[in-house]
Amino acid sequence: MTQPQSDIRAAYLAQFSETTGYLDFARYGPPSRAVVAASAAAMHSSATAGPETVDDLMGATDRAIRAVARLSGFATSSVVLIPNTSTGLFQAAFAIPPGEVLVSGNDFPANHYPLARAAQAGRIRLRVLAPPGGRMTPELIAEELGPGTTAVSVSAVDFATGYRADLAGIRDVIGERLLIVDGIQGFGVTTQPWEVCDILVVGGQKWLRAGWGTGFLALSDRALERVDPLLSGWTGAVDPTHYDGLIHPHAHGAGRFSITNLSPVDHAAFAAALELVESVGTAWIAHRIGERLDALHEALLPLDPTIGSSLDPVDRAGIFSFALPDLQPAQLGKRLAEAGVTATVHASALRLSVHATTTDSAIDAVASTIQEALP
Repeated sequence: MTQPQSDIRAAYLAQFSETTGYLDFARYGPPSRAVVAASAAAMHSSATAGPETVDDLMGATDRAIRAVARLSGFATSSVVLIPNTSTGLFQAAFAIPPGEVLVSGNDFPANHYPLARAAQAGRIRLRVLAPPGGRMTPELIAEELGPGTTAVSVSAVDFATGYRADLAGIRDVIGERLLIVDGIQGFGVTTQPWEVCDILVVGGQKWLRAGWGTGFLALSDRALERVDPLLSGWTGAVDPTHYDGLIHPHAHGAGRFSITNLSPVDHAAFAAALELVESVGTAWIAHRIGERLDALHEALLPLDPTIGSSLDPVDRAGIFSFALPDLQPAQLGKRLAEAGVTATVHASALRLSVHATTTDSAIDAVASTIQEALP
């Protein structure tokens, strides 16, 4: 008998136990009970290791890769697991072919440093753009493309404002150039055409709620034909356990980007987190987050905030950035923290980020605390 969707969704929501006022998923997403249990079980197994333990634990790697493939649209052979977003972005920056790479100056620093280091090493030429409002739109990118442009790097969701990039539109205007996408702020909670990306890098500790040490790198066939995985290791080569002292050819597919064996404990957690997303579907999570954003906007509207995030469902994600004329963001962040509300304070705005598990009580706490803090 098929379980009703309402029961499946209720079971999903019951998996989480963050504090009521937690509104900082763009920084870190508290893991589910399933993730905690998977980590504990894998760690317990490793503590009582026997002849088959290591091989059995490493089965979690394939399980996580299969889940990534189902959620992203990439083939399993096009996916490799990584410990964090920065590792994948560094590997990408030092693997792409020579030429000019466009990136937004408003992007999170993790997007800048890999490309800047690759440029310093003489592997690429980097051009940093200053898009209005930080938005890397297809129209802006089309105007900036040149004959020497070989790649464009964007964030699927802007970390400061929650603006969701038009990946399909960007794909159309850049043609056969490589599209590098940092998907950490959107994967698993926004419905986007991930398959149009050439290099998709996602860390699992935020919206996927998988904990630290989790993530993946996915590459299109176009990218796999062009990249030279300079930053890869012995596990990214053919016959890795044939210890002959030689440097072996690159492995097939995305596996050529593997550096070494990673933690199967982390991979067990990652698989559990991805499968939990699958249980309810990204579309439902995205819809529920949209409802939470609407409720937050409605609650704050009487306070006359200056809103830095889009309210249009087409290009918003789970981030709500705002400022108030009579309170500095640091002051506001302090008052919210004292009231048990977790948020991120930026220089000119306060960033709240909601998830499917965010409650009305959390939103009420934000509105009432701000109202009390106003002069």
